[in-house]
Amino acid sequence: MISVVGIPFDEFSSFMRGPALAPPKIREAYHSDSANYFTESIKSLKDHPGWKDEGDLVLPEGVKAIDAIERAIFDQLNKSDKVLTLGGDHSITYPVVRAFNRKFGKLTLLHLDAHGDLYDNFEGNKYSHACPFARIMEEGLASRLIQVGIRTMNTHQQEQVKRFGVEVIEMKDWSPNIRFQLEGPVYISLDMDAVDPAFAPGLSHHEPGGFTSREILSILQHIKGNVVGADLVEFNPVRDQSGITAMLAAKLYKELLDLLLKN
Repeated sequence: MISVVGIPFDEFSSFMRGPALAPPKIREAYHSDSANYFTESIKSLKDHPGWKDEGDLVLPEGVKAIDAIERAIFDQLNKSDKVLTLGGDHSITYPVVRAFNRKFGKLTLLHLDAHGDLYDNFEGNKYSHACPFARIMEEGLASRLIQVGIRTMNTHQQEQVKRFGVEVIEMKDWSPNIRFQLEGPVYISLDMDAVDPAFAPGLSHHEPGGFTSREILSILQHIKGNVVGADLVEFNPVRDQSGITAMLAAKLYKELLDLLLKN
């Protein structure tokens, strides 16, 4: 069984708030009459017995939310085989991965993003949405971290890449022929700003030069491995006046569920 859990948290966003509003907007788009409940593999998710939406977490404010998220996701993992979380900003990935590590041990992480999110701290906050993968790697929660789509590399993050042995495929080096066949328990973290803002304007950080909608879908559809969990983060409904990004988020939600149901 796969549990879906919304994590409406964006207190550690560095530029603008809004991703906390995302989980209900993703569900609304998922249920929109303008689309259907089928994945591109022709699997209907409506009334599918393999997954259940557990609703949104109710969280305390500030740093206390970190431990609260970890506890809640670990509780879900004790009831379910896998968990898909809907953020929220990217700071949620750190406590979620801590919970997964407690159940599965060291993970292989596939991280799709415009940003490396490897800052030791950002603007004095070590829990910032710019820092989760630094926390994950320094705590030894993952045996392998692969980052794909990065197009904001700087000197500090290059140093962090070397420090933690991160495998980075920057967007300038991307090829559609790249495929991911991954060992061990695999966790996927998908930041919506991996996608070019031309296709996903509902993002806090508009970073040009990203994936098309088709490219990001193709990456998910060709992943091979024991995928035990995933998150979909950083959709910001405040900037999504047309609803285009919500519909893309719902599409990615369906394809992530499809991927989890295959394993």
